[in-house]
Amino acid sequence: MNKMFQPMELFVGLRYTRARREKHFISFISLASMIGIAIGVLVLITVLSVMNGFEQTMRERIMGMLAHVTVSEHDLSVSDWQNVQQDLLDFPGVKAVSPFIEKPAMLNQGDEARAAVLQGIVPELEQQVSTVFKHVIKGDMQTLQPGSFNVAIGATMAKELKVDVGDALTLVSPSESALETGEMPALQRFTIAAIFRVDMQQFDTTTAYVNLEDAAKTFEMGNDVTGLRMTLSDLYLAPTMAQTILQRMSPSWQDMWANDWTNLNKNQFKAIQAQKSVMFIILMLIIAVAAFNLVSTLVMVVTDKEGDIAILRTLGLSSGRVMKIFMVQGTLIGVFGTLIGVILGVLLANNLDVIVPFLERLFDTHFINADVYFISELESRVNPGDVLVIALSALFMSILATLYPAWRASKVQPAEALRYE
Repeated sequence: MNKMFQPMELFVGLRYTRARREKHFISFISLASMIGIAIGVLVLITVLSVMNGFEQTMRERIMGMLAHVTVSEHDLSVSDWQNVQQDLLDFPGVKAVSPFIEKPAMLNQGDEARAAVLQGIVPELEQQVSTVFKHVIKGDMQTLQPGSFNVAIGATMAKELKVDVGDALTLVSPSESALETGEMPALQRFTIAAIFRVDMQQFDTTTAYVNLEDAAKTFEMGNDVTGLRMTLSDLYLAPTMAQTILQRMSPSWQDMWANDWTNLNKNQFKAIQAQKSVMFIILMLIIAVAAFNLVSTLVMVVTDKEGDIAILRTLGLSSGRVMKIFMVQGTLIGVFGTLIGVILGVLLANNLDVIVPFLERLFDTHFINADVYFISELESRVNPGDVLVIALSALFMSILATLYPAWRASKVQPAEALRYE
């Protein structure tokens, strides 16, 4: 055979793919199979990219608001925090340490009252371990100075209390023994100096910041603080650093405990990973259905081409090479479908920040409920590893789908096939 037709299996398989058939229904099913594979790949890439973006956004915002490592005593009261801060800064990899006081309280304005978690901070130190200062939409958190009795609250809380910068709030905080002794709750007047919004309801609805000294006076804590927050040069070293701090400082600090961000948010990130795995399996079934259609398509092609197969067999073509002809045809459909799906999926995932707002305006709705998902905007992040796994999986299923029709073609008997030709 002429060398231009080598390898012959590839040449014939390509010829069958390009040839115009009298039975257009077979061509239509081939096209439908290709489109099905493309849609499956497109949807899978887009969904996983959205979930990657969701996870990354949550991680960045949570890590921006929470410390990498938090240390305190079991009674949540640390004395002489300045010396403890210096000891912690001496550990390699520790970038910043900030003291804090954390107490539950009630913020009241007129007839409106909301439960809050009051955070007493030193602004100059807190901005080194938290990104809340970057999310201020009104006012200035640097005005939370000692004796100012200024407060910064979340945007959602400000909306619910119907207050703005410059308005006054009354803080009500009952003591732990109030129910037993009948002691009156602590009352303190604060002025709103700043309003922040981090697009996480956990913070926008319940968190309020005041100066550390003002919190200490309000709760009569003297020079004690609740604990110290730390930022590390590598956040993934947080579990190791927490254990190192405990081992080195515990002998002199008997009631010390240390916690890291992986423990505080372990369940959330595990849930996201589980959702990604389940979603991958479910959406992979779309590609499996398209691959099953490919089986039907090739079986019909084999039936249509029995005469051609018989002639090739009589010319000495082995059954194995006949199998390769039809595997080439089915694989090409899978390759083109996967390629189209990958291109469209990556384009769609990378432009969701434009497409989603357009659809929200078009249908006058909002797809992401911040009350449920912590974030209010849909973000996408294309992971090349995910795209590669999806493409290889689609190709594998496409090749797998060609095996039975190709095997059936190899079993065609020339005498039987040519009897009615």
